[in-house]
Amino acid sequence: GVCCLVCLSVLLSLDYSWIYIKMSQAAAAAPKTQTKQQTPVPESKAKTDVHKQRLTSQRRQAATARRNRSKKVRSLAFTRAEKYVKEYRSRERALITSRRQAKDAGHFFVEPEAKLALVIRIRGINQIDPKTKSILRLLRLRQINNAVFVKLNKATINMLRLVEPYIAYGYPNLKTVRELVYKRGYAKINKQRIPISDNSLIESHLRKVGVVCIEDIIHELFTVGRHFKEVNKFLWPFKLSSPVGGFNMKLRHFCEGGDAGNREELINQLARRMN
Repeated sequence: GVCCLVCLSVLLSLDYSWIYIKMSQAAAAAPKTQTKQQTPVPESKAKTDVHKQRLTSQRRQAATARRNRSKKVRSLAFTRAEKYVKEYRSRERALITSRRQAKDAGHFFVEPEAKLALVIRIRGINQIDPKTKSILRLLRLRQINNAVFVKLNKATINMLRLVEPYIAYGYPNLKTVRELVYKRGYAKINKQRIPISDNSLIESHLRKVGVVCIEDIIHELFTVGRHFKEVNKFLWPFKLSSPVGGFNMKLRHFCEGGDAGNREELINQLARRMN
């Protein structure tokens, strides 16, 4: 009887192991199915996701448009810079040729009158009369060591003569204009002083007058172009430093060994000392 029970237990154990092996093989061969059910998304979250996707696509399109626009502006700025360099060189060559022709013919050559002046305020507000104060405000020279570009005509020349004891001015060359704009150039936007760090800033505010880059600003200022007023108004007055080596005598005219008044082309030296 004991032997029969042992044999029966062995057979049962073999039968169970065989069934387990078959079940394992069937489970391995069967394809794995997703038993996890997707949870329903709330309607508010679905709308938020759609809105985010729309905003993302709009931002991408705007960024692409900005990149394409900046490429066009860069190429246009490079082309205009080359054109301006040729114009400056041809103008200089024409002046040199005219001087040589006058010298060879034994005549005097009259230099062309200056159209642009760089005006620097060298004195403060002590003991200043109301008329002089109003003229300095019209010239946008509210602080000491401020500098502005002024278009020379009869009205502005008379204004400069009335405030000569408080300013130093002269006729800047191209190098002075370029150095001032590149180093001390700030834009006046919404009554705020904003550094000119990108041509897109210039294009967004001066595109209507055909000015899209920093070289356009320099060209309009130096040549006193048609849109000089808009470009000059766009620039904040230049805030210069005290001149290297100091002033000689602010209370005397430049012709008397001082610093005030008109110094013509010698204003370029003072501007470089203060820049």
